[in-house]
Amino acid sequence: MEKQSTVLVGVTGCIAAYKSCEIVRGLQKRGCRVKVVMTEHATHFVDPLTFRSLTHEPVAVGLFDDPSDPIHHISLAEEADVFLIAPCTANVAAKMACGIADDLLTTTALACTAPLVVAPAMNVHMYEAEATQRNLRTLKARGARIVEAGSGYLACGDVGRGRLADVDAIVEAALEALEGARRADLAGLSVLVTAGPTEEPVDPVRFLTNRSSGKMGYAVAAAALARGAQVTLVSGPVALEPPAGADVVRVRTACEMLEAARPAFADADIVVFTAAVADLRPAHPADRKLKKGADDALLARIELVSNPDILATLAQERRAGQTVVGFAAETENAVENARVKLETKGADLIVANEVGEGRAFGTDDNQAVLVSRDGERALPLMPKRQLADAILDRALELRAAH
Repeated sequence: MEKQSTVLVGVTGCIAAYKSCEIVRGLQKRGCRVKVVMTEHATHFVDPLTFRSLTHEPVAVGLFDDPSDPIHHISLAEEADVFLIAPCTANVAAKMACGIADDLLTTTALACTAPLVVAPAMNVHMYEAEATQRNLRTLKARGARIVEAGSGYLACGDVGRGRLADVDAIVEAALEALEGARRADLAGLSVLVTAGPTEEPVDPVRFLTNRSSGKMGYAVAAAALARGAQVTLVSGPVALEPPAGADVVRVRTACEMLEAARPAFADADIVVFTAAVADLRPAHPADRKLKKGADDALLARIELVSNPDILATLAQERRAGQTVVGFAAETENAVENARVKLETKGADLIVANEVGEGRAFGTDDNQAVLVSRDGERALPLMPKRQLADAILDRALELRAAH
């Protein structure tokens, strides 16, 4: 029987500590064993008995509260497959960034070699302070996965960023870290993903675009992170939260996407172009809103010019050892068009899928054929996150073959 994974949940002194109970239950529902370590201040918000009742495990608080285990921070660290700190206060984030270990939670964090996931929660001004942002960047640079705080009404009465991220997002981040710990086949590799649509302005309020929710690209980024890769996500305008741990560059137009992707492409080992880039753009976008009636002639005859082909352009700049994956979203003859694209764009793999009403766009699942020079691999309908892993599996196979 496969060993049950253990998630060590760290709870710090923050009003959002009550949400840690939901996080514990969410992890348990996904099959995890959960243990809890709390700071002394956290016990003022949630009684340790609550977590003991939920986990059926002893709750660790003080460095010397378990006479039977005089080196408790080491035994806790060694038990953890993932250490999730949620909520994490500005104070605890600062101590971890500086290597300060003055209580059970921070000594355990310093001793723990398992993946670290941090979900900060605090007042908006504390969150946006340069010191806090620097500390979070430091933790991220060391490999911690930061589940960025959300925006909204805060307990102190302020409105802004600092609210603990959604419970489901935190649970997913911990599970992805677990999966990555089990399957770190992308460790040491750099992955670039483009995602979402581009928007090409006609005037300040109108634009040309392609349909894309960005879900496929974001799934690829999340899968690569879970498997140990360093991930850069160049994203067009989407209504999605990026996966924790990715370096995100937000763009609007195709030209912006090309310029943002180019430096990351130079260093990437695997590149996955999922973005639905607009083929054309207005040659002369207006600097004011074009009005019906007064500007009918301009609206009726919008001159269009070609956008750069990001896949083809960057594939020409590739270095030895890179693996390039493109997408072919087609309404018919998807595989045939993908094979043409494979040859003309300079990619190693094209993910072919038929799109249209109710298919692929905005859905949580997709059906695709992986087209490479040595054959085709048809995949059944599956969640986009599962398809993302299948794409990365095939990319690794192609790397090994070359």
